Amino acid sequence: MDKDPGQEKRRRGRPRSASTDEDTATVRALDRGIHLLRALATEGKATLTDLSLRVGMPASSAHRLLTTLQKNEMVEFQETTQQWLVGVEAYRVGSAFIQRNNLIEVGLHVLRRLVEETGETANIAIADKGDVVFLAQVETPNPIRAFFPPGTRAFMHASGIGKMMLAELERHEVELILRDKGLPRFTDNTLSSSNALLSELDAIRRRGWSLDDEERYTGMRCIAAPVYDVHGKAVTGISISGPAERLSDARVAEMAVMVKNAAAKLTTLTGGRRRSNLAAKPSDPRP
Repeated sequence: MDKDPGQEKRRRGRPRSASTDEDTATVRALDRGIHLLRALATEGKATLTDLSLRVGMPASSAHRLLTTLQKNEMVEFQETTQQWLVGVEAYRVGSAFIQRNNLIEVGLHVLRRLVEETGETANIAIADKGDVVFLAQVETPNPIRAFFPPGTRAFMHASGIGKMMLAELERHEVELILRDKGLPRFTDNTLSSSNALLSELDAIRRRGWSLDDEERYTGMRCIAAPVYDVHGKAVTGISISGPAERLSDARVAEMAVMVKNAAAKLTTLTGGRRRSNLAAKPSDPRP
């Protein structure tokens, strides 16, 4: 009986491991999902249409993969903007690489040097779901000091690093966070109106550092600056915290330079780069 040439070709082309078509499809789906996640990480955020065009994939296929990634918190979907973003689980997975790459270890070296220079407690924190999350801290030996254990969460509008990270966002992103979290007042200095906060973010953006001026705790101040990744995106922040009597008006500008230098140092050591385009973001009142 004659052999089907197509069948013979399929047999010769089959891997020796004898994987099935289902196995191949599963691997292909995983490969395409990773491709989507990488593209989203590069873009930062994107609509389904933009993302599918970027990766050359039908929108229906991209949506199925994104939905699967969303179930596993690898990506998030913003209903209001109809955009997809990298999810917190991707950060947790990536944190294994961060630890292997000694990011926190390098960061701690930078924090220790900053404590030596300023005499105040130094912190590293990130933004997550509208909050500030502290990752690491090096305490000052001074008896009066701030204390933020790793994992501590705080409101962004009443935090030095929080305001710094907000200043790096687009206006609609800031408004979404404020809508979700609100602007609770903690002290007489807390910026509890959106106009006051947006004005402050403009000032932070221009000078490149932020000041928590007793806005969370009476008598405590914090100075913060951003740390950038390889794409020029602010992914974390460095700050110093201490009593207002030590972080006096006369010393704030001097210490701000030290904090900015420390943040720039960590940016360089972790392969990041400062964003070259410093044009005003949409949160600015200027056109």
